[in-house]
Amino acid sequence: MTLLTTLIGTLLFALAAPVVGCLLAGLDRIISARMQGRVGPPLLQPYYDVRKLFEKERASVNAVERVYVGAALLFAVLAGGIFFSGGNLLLCVFVITLSSLFFIMAAYSTRSPYAEVGAARETLQVMSYEPMVLLMAVAFFQVTGSFDVAAAFGLPHPAVCTIGLVFLGVLFILTIKLRKSPFDLALSHHAHQEIVRGVTTEMSGSTLGLVEIMHWCENVLFMGWIGLFFVWGGPLSLIAALVAVAVVYFLEIWIDNNFARVKWQFMFKSAWLVALVAGGVNIAVLAFL
Repeated sequence: MTLLTTLIGTLLFALAAPVVGCLLAGLDRIISARMQGRVGPPLLQPYYDVRKLFEKERASVNAVERVYVGAALLFAVLAGGIFFSGGNLLLCVFVITLSSLFFIMAAYSTRSPYAEVGAARETLQVMSYEPMVLLMAVAFFQVTGSFDVAAAFGLPHPAVCTIGLVFLGVLFILTIKLRKSPFDLALSHHAHQEIVRGVTTEMSGSTLGLVEIMHWCENVLFMGWIGLFFVWGGPLSLIAALVAVAVVYFLEIWIDNNFARVKWQFMFKSAWLVALVAGGVNIAVLAFL
């Protein structure tokens, strides 16, 4: 039954996440434009862009690039299915990390110096945020007694009341996960990187379209992680989670438009320091209570 639930959840996530992720990306562009004093594109502009990419002639350096990108998308969808079907949070973390590794391999497979630099920076980003993500899973296990996401809905109060420091740590590394400034070292959605665009420099057409869809799915999953901190066994649980997600997403857009890009050394050191202080201290306190 658990396997069947996961398969059904993965299928539903594969259908819904691209739609929700596309709307979030469109909302991101509109809010960013208003912050910059512009009108901005229509809400469905991300969909128009991806549709245009799929209409272009397929051109790639080698065939394996598209295979790696397809695998990255597949594992991103699987991670979302595991999470939203109430499955194992730790497994979800491992699967989404595997998706990132396939994406990195896709960039390396092109043998382009620009793409390889982007892949190296993407690897640094994974190494920066991964400790905090793992500590998040451990913290939820301490609070609920299980790695299952569904166990959070049996809590008498939101998990953020107990693991607030862990939430702040996840909030910090979320900027890296969402590829927002100041931590958009490997790939940025802003115009200043469109000529040499980091990890996707050699990707075009439908392959690049799959990358965009993968990012939409990832964003929905990461927002789900945020919402998990605010659910409990009460009737207003989901409403509170949605409000928290909306506030956090707006905060990430504000940060993206108000902070300049930093060097990778600062990103790496600060992410590990936050994981040690926020995640480590909170877990240590729970362990001795």
